[in-house]
Amino acid sequence: MNNMAEWAQEIARQHLEAPLPRRWAHTQGVARQARSIGPILGDRADLLEAAAWLHDVGYAPDLVVTGFHPLDGARYLRDASGADDHLCRLVAHHSCALVEAHERGLADELIREFGRTPPELTEALVYCDMTTSPHGEELSVEERLAEILDRYGDGHVVSQAITTSSPHLVDAVHRVQEELSTRS
Repeated sequence: MNNMAEWAQEIARQHLEAPLPRRWAHTQGVARQARSIGPILGDRADLLEAAAWLHDVGYAPDLVVTGFHPLDGARYLRDASGADDHLCRLVAHHSCALVEAHERGLADELIREFGRTPPELTEALVYCDMTTSPHGEELSVEERLAEILDRYGDGHVVSQAITTSSPHLVDAVHRVQEELSTRS
């Protein structure tokens, strides 16, 4: 499917634009970041952009089942949309989701359905997600992590997961930035 990103954009628009405009703005920014690194990805660029469009689709009120958006989104894509397995796994594992799945008691389900190991392009998706604000603007990974912690506050499961994941998230973003700088 050469138009996977276009298909993904429409799915995301249908589920996020009206009910969650701020999440939609973030999603558009993440997709912009994916397009910006497309030249270093070659034939994988369309898959990354599709994942960027769909990484937060599980927040959509009509798709919430467990309340854990990576799992809810990946299940929807697999079950209702017949999406590519690699795409579903990228959504399920985006931005260290397995860490938060452990915090929520959903790790066994995520692993059983989408594997233990994050798929190829996971770091590129981390880069796109963790350098985009809730309003869709580009920012540093450090600013993004601080914003998430501030938004959720101490003790929240998301804050706990982000705190645990921060070193990996920062390293992933920096590795992508290094690759971008060596190829430009």
